[in-house]
Parts: sequence; C-alpha cells; structure tokens
Amino acid sequence: MIHENVNKAKKSQGCPSQNGGDMAKKQQEQQAMIKNSLAKIKHKIFVLSGKGGVGKSSVSANLAAVLSKKGYKTGLMDVDVHGPSIAHMLGLTELLDITPDQQMLAPKQVNENLKVVSVQALMQDKDQAIIWRGPAKSGMIQQFVGNVDWGELDFLIIDAPPGTGDEPLTVVQNIPEALGVIVTTPQEVALSDIRKSISFCKTVKLKTLGIVENMAEFKCPHCNESIDLFKNGGGEKTAQAQGLDFLGSLPFDTRVVTSGDKGIPIMFEDEKTPFTQAFEAIVDNILRQL
Repeated sequence: MIHENVNKAKKSQGCPSQNGGDMAKKQQEQQAMIKNSLAKIKHKIFVLSGKGGVGKSSVSANLAAVLSKKGYKTGLMDVDVHGPSIAHMLGLTELLDITPDQQMLAPKQVNENLKVVSVQALMQDKDQAIIWRGPAKSGMIQQFVGNVDWGELDFLIIDAPPGTGDEPLTVVQNIPEALGVIVTTPQEVALSDIRKSISFCKTVKLKTLGIVENMAEFKCPHCNESIDLFKNGGGEKTAQAQGLDFLGSLPFDTRVVTSGDKGIPIMFEDEKTPFTQAFEAIVDNILRQL
C-alpha cells in the first residue's frame, strides 16, 4: 500500500544520478496526478489546530456530515498519521479498496454524498503504531490527494494533526488553494497555541475562514445551570484581536462523545440540541463566505 511504496522508494538501488532522475520523474508524475485530482474539487477546507484535544477531528467529521446532508458531494481526508480517529468516528472498520483498474485507492463511501480516506484504513492492526519520519508522512499525504479516486467533489475536508509540522506544511504546499478553519477551546493554554496556528497560516499565506470555539459551555443535566468548563469567549476575543472571522461557539455536549464512539457523527442524527443548532450556524457562516 502507500507506506510500502514509500519504503520501496527509500530502498531503490542503482546509479545515484539515475536514481535522482527517476525520483524527479516520479515526483513530476505525482504532482500531475495531484493537480488533476484537485481540479475536480471545488472547495478544500483545512481544519487545523495548534493544540491536541480541542475536538478538531470531531469538528471535521461533523462538518463533512452536515455538508453531505445538505446535498454537497463531500470528501473527508484524515492525515493525522499518529492519531487517526476519523475512521472510528464514522464507523469505518474495513481496509481501503483498490479501484478496478488497480491504479488508485477507492475512498470509503459513508453515504451517497460522503467519501472518506484515513491512514487508519491502511492498517491491518488498528492498534499498530505508525513510526514514520517526515518524508514518509509527506509522501502519504501526496498520495491521499493524487492517488485516491475522489472524483467530482464540492468539498474536501482535511483533518490534520495538531501543530505546525510536516503534515500541515505538506497540505499547504500541495493544496495551496485550501481554506483554513482553526479550532480552539476557550482557555488560555489552548489560545496560546492557536495564536501559533494563526501565525503559521499568515506565514504560509493560507487564507483562513475563521475560528471555531469548541467545548465552550456545559449545561448541568440535573439543574440546567451553565458551567464554563474551559472558560468562555476566548475564541471570539482571539479572532477579533487577530482580525479573523469568528465562526461560532460550540457548547460541551456529552452526546458528541457517545456518537463519536458509536461511529455516527452527531450531525447525522435528527435531534435538535444546542450543539447541533450551533454547529449548523457555523456551517452557514462558512458557506456564506464561499
């Protein structure tokens, strides 16, 4: 599969100059495949965060779910190599398939409008650690874009690991027209990392749609009193200070946790809750910009 191809490239033998020429040719071919694939995708949304544990993958999964429910042809690409969770959140357990012509990977079809690719779906053992250096991770992301049969899409949602390292940089370099959505929680320890993400976006010239504040308010199920588990309002203040749009604030809802564990994003369920209504408003804010 993809990781095997990367290893084969590292182990190739022969004259150094010949190898260099072969590698350059393969890279040109890969870039042509990436360009061809991206030409069929209208909007690419890159969900990122400077800090882990803020619910970035949950936002990515539910964003893709809402767009697919609205009738948009949507792809969801999980490039979090060391902590992939999208496959579990969408109930995908089988390995990725190969297209009938044996040339490309076939994404998993969640519903009529939603396709998903995750590195988790390449592993026979879901608990196996993926021990890759930067070049292998970059090669995987390139192949997830160019060697996957995405077809015609309205949206491609890209869920990356936290931070500003190899994976986010590879996404930006290979998908320069991507639009960033930054996810944070309200407390200062998260916001300080988010400001680094904002700096990253400005440095690499990644246009940012705005900031989503997650886990902002929790209502006690017994007395209905509002509790700010991680403070409140920090995401909006940071957006204002940095000159970015504030896309909205999401309350802490334990049903988001249980739905993710079941493999069914909460936005696929029909029940109206404060969380689902707030999320719908965030999606509307994103679509309004596009």
